[in-house]
Amino acid sequence: MTTDEAPLAPVALSVVIPAWNEALRLPATLARVVAFLRSRRNPFEVLVVDDGSTDGTAAVARAYGDPAVRLVSYPDNRGKGHAVRTGMLAASGALCLMTDADLSTPIEDLRLLEEALGRGFDVAIGSRALATSNVEVRQNAFREGVGRLFNLAVRFMLLRDLRDTQCGFKLFTSEAARSAFSATRMGGFSFDVEALVAARRRGFRIAEVGVTWRNDVASRVGLSRGGRAFADLVHIAWNAARGAYDLRRPGREDA
Repeated sequence: MTTDEAPLAPVALSVVIPAWNEALRLPATLARVVAFLRSRRNPFEVLVVDDGSTDGTAAVARAYGDPAVRLVSYPDNRGKGHAVRTGMLAASGALCLMTDADLSTPIEDLRLLEEALGRGFDVAIGSRALATSNVEVRQNAFREGVGRLFNLAVRFMLLRDLRDTQCGFKLFTSEAARSAFSATRMGGFSFDVEALVAARRRGFRIAEVGVTWRNDVASRVGLSRGGRAFADLVHIAWNAARGAYDLRRPGREDA
């Protein structure tokens, strides 16, 4: 794995963008994110995590030409969950945001998540399922139905109070990000659930916040990978039951 140098001074915000074959989309995404964050006049960094792309994604990120943009890359495609975990653990910001390269939720909605952390929460997750949510472009009926079924399974098995764990726009305090993602292992579609379960088991408070969301018809989540996510929920539930996400106490052996 290669990682560009971390900023010399502490930053207020790290933005983690997992990227697999995003060479075409990445320049516009970085331009919008960087312009918005520069307008706020707080120090920040943007970490592009190249998940084994074959289309020059790493070269695009490296050539972007802004010192706030850092590249983290590794040769093999390991999945979005691995990319987000790698970025979160490499981040140096006091707050850590994960967002998708397609900006399905606009970067400007960051303020909504920040407001939740300002009220004492440790994690704020964007949601498409609340009365305050604004879904401007929906998925097709089949994908939307599968997503609802998955969220019902999540609520039944693991996180009863969260209605939408899969929106790719989440903000963590640095402590919550490092603690939760250091406990996760999954690389696929259900990595969000695993991170939230770990955060909750470690005592961090989670807020669900309505955001704007526009479905991207070029979504990289295939139905086969989405199907495996249901089996992953059983694995997460089993790990949670045996204490795999709990904080390890001194002298305790890993199971």
